[in-house]
Amino acid sequence: MPNLSRLGLALLGAVTVYGQPSYPPPNDLPNPYKTVRDWAQLPDERKWGSTAGVQIGPDGHIWAYDRCGANNCAESNLDPILEFDSSGKNLRHFGAGLFVQPHGLFVDKDSNVWVTDAQGQGNKGHQVYKFSREGKVLLVLGKAGVAGSGPDTFNQPTNVLVAPNGDIFVSSGHSPGYGDARIVKFSSDGNFIKQWGTAGAGPGQFVGPHSLAMDSRGRLFVADRTNNRIQIFDQDGKFITEWKQFGRPSGLAIDKDDVLYVADSESNDKEGAYGYNLGCHRGIRIGSARDGKVTAFIPDPDPKGGSSMAEGVTVDRQGNVYGAEVGPRDLKKYIK
Repeated sequence: MPNLSRLGLALLGAVTVYGQPSYPPPNDLPNPYKTVRDWAQLPDERKWGSTAGVQIGPDGHIWAYDRCGANNCAESNLDPILEFDSSGKNLRHFGAGLFVQPHGLFVDKDSNVWVTDAQGQGNKGHQVYKFSREGKVLLVLGKAGVAGSGPDTFNQPTNVLVAPNGDIFVSSGHSPGYGDARIVKFSSDGNFIKQWGTAGAGPGQFVGPHSLAMDSRGRLFVADRTNNRIQIFDQDGKFITEWKQFGRPSGLAIDKDDVLYVADSESNDKEGAYGYNLGCHRGIRIGSARDGKVTAFIPDPDPKGGSSMAEGVTVDRQGNVYGAEVGPRDLKKYIK
């Protein structure tokens, strides 16, 4: 009996450490936000193209990209990377001629801007760029136009994140069947450290790993979108748990208080359709990165097509939420 008691305590400790429960995504939670449209002023009276990347810099400025008025920048001479102040005034733009399809966006503690290119065309794409705030290229990971799954190549890299110690994490493999479904870890100077993940639906496997975020404990959250779940790992790739209550995750953000924001731009109730996720509505779910409880929901007002509502999401110091949209081609702001 004492042995069983000790076993029970050990199992209880394991549950506490390794996993909060997963449950069906709620659709009827309160929405404490109102939507602000047309707040961001693009340069030269441009119109928004598709965007899935938005981040807040250390100074509170908002960074985003625009796919050059369309969903592809391969033949464009427009600058896709944009900096805005809190009023929506455009302060800076750069990156023309470098990208096929900018996809993942991250701003580090030194205001360096990291962007992934999730497509390849000719001698462009399948790379991760690190820019200074002024737009100077500081580091490039991957080989231009080369799709691969080695230590120095990517096949459709979707997002990038820099840990507090400078280690770099890249999620790679945008679409099912493209031969890449992994997380790749590099040192701060771009040297390969390790990788983990294969295609599949088991723990530590991925289909379309789409976004990354890190909580205050240093746990890495991965939006395993096509599997309709978030997976959580330590920084060495050890699987901790999975959550399905935040829907089909396209974008992730975690604030300083470990509030988790998850953009679901694709959930679809129709069996066999793209984005199938029974009983789940599109929108931004908000909850706790500590215990996994969902507490609020910004619903998609007009769900249709393959992608609507926000695909990328971030939050500023005042609690304003920003949603970057592929289908509607917009960058919306949500204020309490």
